[in-house]
Amino acid sequence: MSDEFTGHDPYAINRKLPGADQHYDLVVVGAGPAGLAAALEGAALGASVLLVDEHPVAGAQMGNDVPYWFGGRMTGAVQTKDRMIEQVFMAQPLFEQAMEAGVELQLGVYAWGLWRNHANLAALPEPMLGLADEERSWTVGFKAIVLATGARDLALSFTGWDQPGVMGAQGLHALLARYDAFAGRRIVILGTGDLAIATARLALGRGLEVAAMVETAAAPVGDLAEIAALKLAGVAIHCGSVLREAQGGIDGVRAAVIAPLGGGEAETIACDTICLAIDTVPAIELLDAAGGRIVTDPARGGHVPQARAGLALPGIFLAGDCAGLGLSEAQAAAEGRAAARRALGHDPDGAPLRPEPVTAVDRLAYREAWLRALVAASDDRVIVCQCEEVSRADLLDVQPPNYLERGEKMRARSLATLLEDGPPDQEQVKRLTRACMGVCQARRCREQVGMLLAMASNLPMAQAPRAGWRAPVRPVALGVLADWAEDQAMKDGWDVWFGIPTQWTPYRDIGTEREEQHRRALGGNMHL
Repeated sequence: MSDEFTGHDPYAINRKLPGADQHYDLVVVGAGPAGLAAALEGAALGASVLLVDEHPVAGAQMGNDVPYWFGGRMTGAVQTKDRMIEQVFMAQPLFEQAMEAGVELQLGVYAWGLWRNHANLAALPEPMLGLADEERSWTVGFKAIVLATGARDLALSFTGWDQPGVMGAQGLHALLARYDAFAGRRIVILGTGDLAIATARLALGRGLEVAAMVETAAAPVGDLAEIAALKLAGVAIHCGSVLREAQGGIDGVRAAVIAPLGGGEAETIACDTICLAIDTVPAIELLDAAGGRIVTDPARGGHVPQARAGLALPGIFLAGDCAGLGLSEAQAAAEGRAAARRALGHDPDGAPLRPEPVTAVDRLAYREAWLRALVAASDDRVIVCQCEEVSRADLLDVQPPNYLERGEKMRARSLATLLEDGPPDQEQVKRLTRACMGVCQARRCREQVGMLLAMASNLPMAQAPRAGWRAPVRPVALGVLADWAEDQAMKDGWDVWFGIPTQWTPYRDIGTEREEQHRRALGGNMHL
């Protein structure tokens, strides 16, 4: 029967897009405690399970501070991927258990896109996840997916932060515990909360020297018994203080200059690394790109999925830090197992996976205190977006970076002129200043740009603007994404796609009788 009678539109793309390259009952993204537990539970329930984890990250991406803020403090060992895969595998005993259970484990593979049919996208043959390594990209289809993507580093700028040796707690943890490839020896840690304490303990346990911990609050904010133990280990605790500057040399950081809040005599502490362990940020990139609802929850880490855990979208489930910060490894694993059971239909009406916390911690207030202190300790020439070299002054004046010409109309605008039209819009500011448009895809500047805009607009931090994520949600080489596996004959024919008239000539028709038909249809206006 013809399309005229079936009602099918021959010009629509429905049912014409290719399906995924591979298919699984359950896909798990992220091999931390939550992801591993979800994969093992899925395999135990008889499902076909794919578990992917982006570690070990390629050396080039680590240089871009993706997915963590590595700060240029990795050894040359990260350039040998086979060695890194072995190192990462050996650092996690549960990987072997997962493989023995039938889980397909793919290390060094990152997820760069997640798509499902919804109001603005209705032509997919199935929900799909985009995957890639350093050589190729592909898609996988699934009945259900568990996102256990964890958290990434929170970066805040200060004088000298754009040099090797300034890094995040997640980056330091990966280099020490997963890769055994950290190049520093003496560390200054910013923060005294749980994250900072865990960072200091890990560094000391690996034989590093923790010269100091710096805190803007008048007293340590973490467990006092843990702080006392760190003091006994020789770690100096500087409360009511702020970092004024990271002094550098030929190899990056060589000292941290700290001073009391509000002024006072500065102290210079010799070090080769300054680690920001103020907070981390839930990794919501994939869910946001898939259309998941994002809300602001200060206790869970700022911009987080509306779903506390479990079902976030049809067929898409959450577990671990990506659903909100504050879980122990045991709690994250339990959440991963529960998410897998619900994803596979074994506990569809289960209780909420994550109860309300007994004590809510305002993480945004702590971040704001640190940001205000760092802003007061530096001038507005400090770069806030390293990739595009946008300074704090450029951001708040809504000016493009210095490498672009600034016309009279550009110089006349500012954040104040934008606010005349309503609250600040980070997407708009991004387009006008290029802040957050660099190769790291705003992993070093996204949160602080939103916070700075909120501060300058006299908005509470809970109302700080947010830019959304779009696929690809992490840097992917064009040659990988486009799959340059064409033969030479096809490469020789690339020029036919560049002129507007020739866009309507399919490559397969070149050299055939249909080519002349296209030429006549276009009035002879075709260049080959």
